[in-house]
Amino acid sequence: MQIHRLSLADVYAALHTSPHGLSEEEVERRLKEFGPNEISQPHQVSLTRMLFRQFTHFLALLLWVAAGLAYLASSLQPGEGMEMLAHAIVAVIVINALFSFFQEYKAERASAALRQLLPDRVRVLREGKATEAHAREIVPGDLLLLQEGDLVPADARLIEAVFIKVNNAPLTGESEPQSREPDPVGGGSLFEASNIVFAGTTLFSGSGRALVFATGDATEFGRVARLTQEVPQQPGPLQLEIRRVTRVVTVLSLSMGISFFVLGSLIGRTFWQNFIFAIGILVANVPEGLLPTVTLALSMASQRMARRKALVKDLPAIEALGSTTVICTDKTGTLTQNRMDVRVIVSRGAVFRLPEHPRLVDNPFLYDAFRLCNDAVIEGERVRGDPLEVALLQATECLVGKNLPQHPRLFEVPFDPDRKRMTTVHRCSAATATLLTKGAVESLVPICTAVLAAQGVVVLDPIRREEILRAGEALAASGLRVLGFAYREITPIPRAFAPEALEQDLTFLGLVGIMDPPRPEVARAIESCHAAGIRVIMITGDHRLTAVAIGREIGLIRGEAHVIEGA
Repeated sequence: MQIHRLSLADVYAALHTSPHGLSEEEVERRLKEFGPNEISQPHQVSLTRMLFRQFTHFLALLLWVAAGLAYLASSLQPGEGMEMLAHAIVAVIVINALFSFFQEYKAERASAALRQLLPDRVRVLREGKATEAHAREIVPGDLLLLQEGDLVPADARLIEAVFIKVNNAPLTGESEPQSREPDPVGGGSLFEASNIVFAGTTLFSGSGRALVFATGDATEFGRVARLTQEVPQQPGPLQLEIRRVTRVVTVLSLSMGISFFVLGSLIGRTFWQNFIFAIGILVANVPEGLLPTVTLALSMASQRMARRKALVKDLPAIEALGSTTVICTDKTGTLTQNRMDVRVIVSRGAVFRLPEHPRLVDNPFLYDAFRLCNDAVIEGERVRGDPLEVALLQATECLVGKNLPQHPRLFEVPFDPDRKRMTTVHRCSAATATLLTKGAVESLVPICTAVLAAQGVVVLDPIRREEILRAGEALAASGLRVLGFAYREITPIPRAFAPEALEQDLTFLGLVGIMDPPRPEVARAIESCHAAGIRVIMITGDHRLTAVAIGREIGLIRGEAHVIEGA
């Protein structure tokens, strides 16, 4: 069932529900049919088996053999110190096993944090009444009432949405909030649909209603969790190397023991003398100190990572991490602080740098675009919304003050990565409206036919188009994120809004450069990676020149920049 392509009426029909929600009796029936809304726990290894495993891996078995041979030699020829050696080997095995067991047990308990990504209580509409329900009791067909900040408990199709943006980072790793709307989607996969909210994600802004169509293990979040459990565990480089060394030592010890046994027989020594001497050769070649040394080194690394909020589930994985040769990282919020500030405004042919210029050339439409084509909200000390949009609101307050007239939003085309722009339409009077658009400069210039210059509105000829594009590239080359703004007056107000018809013949208002400063610790971290022979690759949706400028600032790029662009 491709629920993202269905109309709202078909969605209700497919899920056998209504705008009033399910009845309590139907919820009980579906709960029995589909099971609780929770992710199945991975197969739990018993504590006994977990402990037993620490005593039976390859190196531990070799040490057990060495201890047994030492005890045998001690019983055959007391007073040679073999008994003390045997006790020491057993102590090494036991201490190391207990230490490794304790580390693995702590990690197993911490890994249960995955289940805490789903909320305990959620608001739903049942029998026409808004109520709270336990997240594990949500069933397909339930009508979720979502608000800003809510954690989505199950995969659901939006049926109402008021400026909704979702944070999909827990599921997809995307740092940028994604716009969502209830309209059916004509194509594409469910995972890419703009009318679907997924379990484990959060509502970044807005509010709405959504119909649940998948719960528990059937959700995308559940599938990802199951895939991580099904991946067979492969031995790491350290484990493979220890196995190799252990085999070499075993073969070498046996060869030497047998050789000296034969040599002793040839020179006339007794069988027991040769046997005890061969055992001594075997025990002497066993690396008793290797196991505790490796475990201690890995545990120290584990503690260092724990202090940096990194959970180590399996100690040998630390060494595998040390074998990393390439790191791919997002830019915004990872390499940078995700704290935006408007630094440059290009308006009516002039360039103004903030905060040096407290006042700008009169351009009220540009300020309207800053604050109206915007989903962020500033309420006193509280700021809600995308950091980039918050920066635009703060710049508006700084430049022209607060308490500006508000014009109701009549229509919105949310930001789309393909279109690279966002458009809103606002009522200005009973008969007129204003269309405001913001986005990538290269996406706005083709739909503009005029530009607001120092002398007023003039035709956007090829020369002026090139000037705007060059100005945007210059800002991007200095490490700024660049946004362009345009507007159009609409008279009369249409009954229906078609983006293709509205987003044409616009007047270009200006552009801004927004700084997202790098994290102070990033340059040092990248230098450490380079010193260790690790390549660091930055992945971003920003302009290539912005990416290159940030890359040079943090030491990621030295010399010629290699940039790969594509969709």
